[in-house]
Amino acid sequence: MENPIWHNSHPQFQLNGVPYDLEDLKEIGYSMVKEGDPFEVSIGDFILDWTSYSPTLEVFTSGSTGKPKKIVLQKEHMVNSALATGEYFNLKPANTALLCLPCSGIAGKMMLVRAMVLGLHLDYVAPSSTPLTTNDKPYDFVAMVPLQVQNSLKQLHRIKTLIIGGAPVAIALQNKLKAPSTNSYETYGMTETITHIAVKKIGIGSIDYFETLPNISVTQDDRGCLVIDAPKISDTKIVTNDLVELVTENQFKWLGRYDSIINSGGIKLIPEQIEKKLSTIISSRFFVAGLPDDALGQKLVLVIEESKVDSQKVLDKIKTLKGIQKYEVPKEVHVLKPFIETKTGKIQREKIMQQIR
Repeated sequence: MENPIWHNSHPQFQLNGVPYDLEDLKEIGYSMVKEGDPFEVSIGDFILDWTSYSPTLEVFTSGSTGKPKKIVLQKEHMVNSALATGEYFNLKPANTALLCLPCSGIAGKMMLVRAMVLGLHLDYVAPSSTPLTTNDKPYDFVAMVPLQVQNSLKQLHRIKTLIIGGAPVAIALQNKLKAPSTNSYETYGMTETITHIAVKKIGIGSIDYFETLPNISVTQDDRGCLVIDAPKISDTKIVTNDLVELVTENQFKWLGRYDSIINSGGIKLIPEQIEKKLSTIISSRFFVAGLPDDALGQKLVLVIEESKVDSQKVLDKIKTLKGIQKYEVPKEVHVLKPFIETKTGKIQREKIMQQIR
């Protein structure tokens, strides 16, 4: 019986400096599950899932926009996703990479898959908000969430290519990513698309649109939402709830979520577009949302992750912000700390709004 494609681990693959073939991987997987730290158990569980003969595995969505959903992914599609990332970023065997995301989520799982498929030398560390403090090694390829990037700015010169996902990258953070030695990219994707299907250059040489990976094209539905055609990673077209502006069939601008639109006095507000403007003056984590209002139907409110803030001063500062429209100025400011998060650190807006209501 011929080995399935996911059983062909690249001969250059290394994990924490040690080369492993498939049988070795199974052993290390068992060892991690039995004796490892909690974060290593999730790595071991995934390795055992991956090295089995089952052509599929189960993953869960992040739950940032609702209850986490169980999704069944084809391992062959995951291999194809890894190959597309390798082609786009010109990753070569023996390139160094760092896994600093939880392997319980798809982002962490795919860092392992890319390493095994492309022959990367992958180090793993316990997921934390300061992942580059555990060693002083340089890396060719690293994936982080925005909070990790914010806390690692002084060490980013050690990274050649950095991809950032899990949440939009605030303008204030984008402006700090100017290190010429690091190529930084914001990613667009979800569990259903096996992490990113498109990336946007930020920092030096930045562009204002996402560009798809090889063999992926995009269109819009009648709502203006993104439709993804990626035959090598999905058997069907993926219809999203993301409002976009198409540039070409391989390029798009992300505007926000269709299901988060706020109808305030007959004006449709896209929270993500307002947040983009506010991110230039608010350093803490925050978001805007709609609350029921007798006169407007919904009123725009600002929620800031702080223990104490002068709400009026914040509103006065927002009113002087260049480019802000009067209907984009929040009616109220709510202060709350800490924000409710998913296991992967994403803000759970709906649960936070339930608290406020």
